[in-house]
Amino acid sequence: MERTQVSSSNIRAIGYDPISSTLEVEFNNGTVYQYAGVPQWEVDALMSAASHGTCFNANIRNRYPFVKL
Repeated sequence: MERTQVSSSNIRAIGYDPISSTLEVEFNNGTVYQYAGVPQWEVDALMSAASHGTCFNANIRNRYPFVKL
């Protein structure tokens, strides 16, 4: 999955597959997680947020099933 680099103290890059509704988050420490069932509007909000990390923590982390890659 292609990821877009973001400016964040915790997140390096974010990718999204709209067909499977899968969000991929690469953290600055190198770990990558995939979150399932994330709607497009949630990803749009994450990408346009003033703070990607704050938005991620409030709206995605612990709200969607995930796997560590």
